[in-house]
Amino acid sequence: MSQYLFRLARWAFRRRRLVLAVWLAAAVAAVALGVLSGGKTNDTFTIPGTESQHVSDVLSQKVPVLSGAQTQVVFAAPPGSAVTAPRYRTGVESALARLRRVPQVVSVSDPFTAHAVSPNGRVALAQVQYSASAPQVKDSTLDAVKTAVLPAQRAGVQVEYAGSVYPGWRLVPSEAPELIGLVVAFIILLITFGAFVAAGLPILTAVIGVVITLMGVTAIAAVVNIASASTTVALMLGLSCGIDYGLFILSRHRNNLLTGLEPEDAAALAAGTAGSSVVFAALTVIIALCGLSVVGIPFLTVMGLAAAAAVFTALLIALTLLPAALGFAGRKVTRFISTPLRRGHHERVAKIAATQPQRTFGSRWARFVVAYRAPVLVVGVAVLLLLAWPFFTSMRLGLPSGASKPTSDTSRKAYDLTTASFGPGFNGQLLVVADGVPDRAASARMVAELAKVPGVDAANLALQQNGTAVIRVIPTTGPDDQATTDLVHRIRGDRAVLAGDTGALVLVGGTTASNIDVSAKLSAALPVFLFVVVGLAFILLTFAFRTILVPIKSILGFLLSVSAAIGAQVAIFQWGWGRHLFAITPAETISFLPILMLAIIFGLSSDYEVFVVSRIKEEFTKSGDARGAVERGTGLAARVVTAAALIMFFIFVAFMFTNDPTIKAIGFSFAVGVFLDAFVVRLTLVPAVMAMVRAKLWYHPQWFAKYVPDPDIEGERLQHNLHTTPAKQSDSVP
Repeated sequence: MSQYLFRLARWAFRRRRLVLAVWLAAAVAAVALGVLSGGKTNDTFTIPGTESQHVSDVLSQKVPVLSGAQTQVVFAAPPGSAVTAPRYRTGVESALARLRRVPQVVSVSDPFTAHAVSPNGRVALAQVQYSASAPQVKDSTLDAVKTAVLPAQRAGVQVEYAGSVYPGWRLVPSEAPELIGLVVAFIILLITFGAFVAAGLPILTAVIGVVITLMGVTAIAAVVNIASASTTVALMLGLSCGIDYGLFILSRHRNNLLTGLEPEDAAALAAGTAGSSVVFAALTVIIALCGLSVVGIPFLTVMGLAAAAAVFTALLIALTLLPAALGFAGRKVTRFISTPLRRGHHERVAKIAATQPQRTFGSRWARFVVAYRAPVLVVGVAVLLLLAWPFFTSMRLGLPSGASKPTSDTSRKAYDLTTASFGPGFNGQLLVVADGVPDRAASARMVAELAKVPGVDAANLALQQNGTAVIRVIPTTGPDDQATTDLVHRIRGDRAVLAGDTGALVLVGGTTASNIDVSAKLSAALPVFLFVVVGLAFILLTFAFRTILVPIKSILGFLLSVSAAIGAQVAIFQWGWGRHLFAITPAETISFLPILMLAIIFGLSSDYEVFVVSRIKEEFTKSGDARGAVERGTGLAARVVTAAALIMFFIFVAFMFTNDPTIKAIGFSFAVGVFLDAFVVRLTLVPAVMAMVRAKLWYHPQWFAKYVPDPDIEGERLQHNLHTTPAKQSDSVP
């Protein structure tokens, strides 16, 4: 592989204008496609095969008037006043009349006749029913909804919204996290390389890749439902992986320049050596992300594929556009900045790293870890297990409700008003659908039976049509409460009793039940996903390093780091330890977060594993001294892995500066996972274990060497061929 990458990089270096033109044309085409398509993301989660999805299908066929999206409009009079007062009621009734004339609206309930006024008289709830599903409700329709309620607002009534779709429901992405991440990444790269050109190249190439990916995802969103979190995850990974892959190759390229190679040879050799590690690292991430497809949940599959596309684009750019950019840069990547107080410092540090790596801090750290390997291993594992404790003992899964939104969000205001005036259950209504009901008398008996079920506050018949009865059930507890989950299971378990002798099929659905089904299916899919992804990655890493022990060690380290990261997330977001620091409301762990973390942190941990262990193997191949190879290899990899991990860490942290609690939780979890895996596992525990096991770590059976090809991930054969045939070096690799 190393020889193919060498040739590809040399070709890109020599044809740099063509390579640059092709990538710029791809970026322009992607932007045009994304803009013209009009694609938009949404947060509608559907899971085929679940009971709540069956309810949606029955409603579409039998009661189409209730199959579309809904908005719950909350009208609240000023504190101490009643919404039924003539002044406020007139404004509300005028708003209701105007809502009925909004396009795509098929019905609007009247809270004054539907008994949807709170006992204290302050709040009234109106249900707006649309003819289309949430993704198909137009933004112009939601704008018209906001305009329609103006009479109520002019009368002094507070108006807030909730439901499956409402004005402001779409997540409006902020550019601030990306900008913060890019600035921090540039600072880290500037410190690492000590040269402006070298610091800017990985960022420039990564941005081009991210633009292509995100615009492509936007275009696809015009025909496929894509969750808003998908673009965020793709952006996080595309940016961080793009910068990191560029960093690894550029670092080796500059070391080659400082040791006397010409720019063309330095770039090609860097791609042939560090590029091999980049390929295997990227393939591991891509496998993990594509593995989300085995879960069988559409929105998670799309999220994984979008992120995988971002990583694949970052890989292609690192192998082609970056060598081309190095051709344009020439020796400018070695033009160091000079500060007045420390003139020549950056150049001295770079030359020491290239020619005397044993003098670097990374080498000193490696020697410390090897010397004190036993206590380092014990302390490191103990810290990770302590952080993982909340994950093992307290994690509860769920999807975010209005309660987890910022207090400035309209759905949070609607949630709080409804809870205070009606009770928490009104925010978690269930739809019980009885398909095959003979008459309204049978429906009335079902309503009466449902009202007796423990945990039910109220039940009423919403509509009966085409032999199907739709019953609204109000729990006594909120949508995030475990008691509500128990109620859903209780009603489903008593469906035969509720149906009686009618022969009707009784189903429980609605947004709350759907969220419960999503969480249950994700929990059930977690072991299958872990087995498939870890199994495939085990095969890939075994092929890369030609030993079984290295992949096993990598997987065990990953399990420790990801468990610790999830545990930290549970403590901060579920227990509420970060309530004031991050301005959040304690809530359940987002149901898709653990499985998403397993995919992404596993992929990224394999990145660092490949970069560190490939350098150790390279040193072991040269010297045969296993323990010395751990010291030298870790020291050589420490600086670039540290820079790469810090870039990813701060990019993920930057996404915590948003108002969306879901994105905050994702950013925090990824940041902690990357930090722990890079610094505690890969740069500390891995060298300690390898120093203990020594040469046995590289053992493989003779048949393995005979039948499994050597991918030459460390570029040993490439460098041997280059050194033995210097006359041909300028043209090709033998």
